[in-house]
Amino acid sequence: MKITALLVLKAAPETTDPVILANASDVSHFGYFQRSSVKEFVVFVGRTVASRTPPSQRQSVQHEEYKVHAYNRNGLCAVGFMDDHYPVRSAFSLLNQVIDEYQKSFGETWRSAKEDSAQPWPYLAEALTKFQDPAEADKLLKIQRELDETKIILHKTIDSVLARGEKLDSLVEKSSDLSMASQMFYKQAKKTNSCCTIL
Repeated sequence: MKITALLVLKAAPETTDPVILANASDVSHFGYFQRSSVKEFVVFVGRTVASRTPPSQRQSVQHEEYKVHAYNRNGLCAVGFMDDHYPVRSAFSLLNQVIDEYQKSFGETWRSAKEDSAQPWPYLAEALTKFQDPAEADKLLKIQRELDETKIILHKTIDSVLARGEKLDSLVEKSSDLSMASQMFYKQAKKTNSCCTIL
């Protein structure tokens, strides 16, 4: 999963060509002689997608193995270039955070922008690095990953107990915690389940 670029643009309906307010890219995974062309292509595609994303809308555009995600919040538009494996929900969560941070830092000054800004915005470069892991952008994804890891550890623990040569059936029979009725229930359930798996 990789984020190649993040852009913030003024893409209000009254502007014919969106104005780039902030731009951060990581083109280190491209060949040295391709990097300047890739940066130019990012600006071109970012501006094109932003101009075609109506206010209060989100959209994703597929281009080869990349997706360009755009979110236009009332004329302030964030655009992200991610590879195909980056989760869409995480991408839009990241774009939402970028717009929030931009408005915190600059307020409504973007509305008067007439030309592209060459001044770097440190937050965008930091976000480009930090959010390479989609779980950082999407807190639900982070929680789900932690739950999945817990589940895997639990399965490994059960497997390791059974791998020592102990059979669950013999443990059930020896257990003083289970009544005869519970032991019968376990055996009956196991028989029923084995019938179902044969089919």
